[in-house]
Amino acid sequence: MLKRLACAAALLMTPGTAMESSDFVAANILGIFYHELGHAIIHTEGVPIFGQEEDAADVFSIFLVDALFEEEDAQSLALDMAEGFAGEAMIRDAETGEIAWWDTHGPDEQRFYTIACILYGADPDARKDFASAVDLPEERAESCAGEYDQAAASWGAVLEEMSDTDTRPPLVFEGRADHAASTILAREVRHLDREIRLSKRVVVAVEECGEPNAFYDPEALRIVFCTEFVGHLQRIEALLE
Repeated sequence: MLKRLACAAALLMTPGTAMESSDFVAANILGIFYHELGHAIIHTEGVPIFGQEEDAADVFSIFLVDALFEEEDAQSLALDMAEGFAGEAMIRDAETGEIAWWDTHGPDEQRFYTIACILYGADPDARKDFASAVDLPEERAESCAGEYDQAAASWGAVLEEMSDTDTRPPLVFEGRADHAASTILAREVRHLDREIRLSKRVVVAVEECGEPNAFYDPEALRIVFCTEFVGHLQRIEALLE
């Protein structure tokens, strides 16, 4: 894959439209989308998963960031994605104080360190400052290069098989044009469509859901990003300031 710039100006909504987004919100919209894309790829490509699929999707999201973006942008996106999970933990502690151990997703704190570790492990020598910025414990940092190598061996092979963009159906975007998530995801779908394609036609949709959420529907072959999620991400950003 060719490395590219995230470029804040390219990610953000143009002023004066219905909703704008910050760098933090834009980064997390991308991270959430990549996570759900991971689920879609697991389903459409028949990717074998040993362990929790949610963990595999988290690893895919940050592996894709490292594969797609230039160094400064990759680190910035990863930091914001990790901080998104830190903010989710803050909201959880403020509202219930209980960790949903039964949930298929791991605890937000663990997801924070997964994002940090995989990004750091891709290039430990160049990313020491990143490890310091996320307070990555030395005990975990020692294993991160190996964790990245595992991700590269599995997800890298899957993406290589999906690189034939001439014979596979394209990703298709659907969403209202005046929403921040639509602006970001429509552009990202266009970018990805030049790099990888799934074996089945998958629609990426931005729509109202009644709650802040994002999900992959395997029956409809749809990745749905709920418009309410943007307000939730703005709330997290405010808590982190």
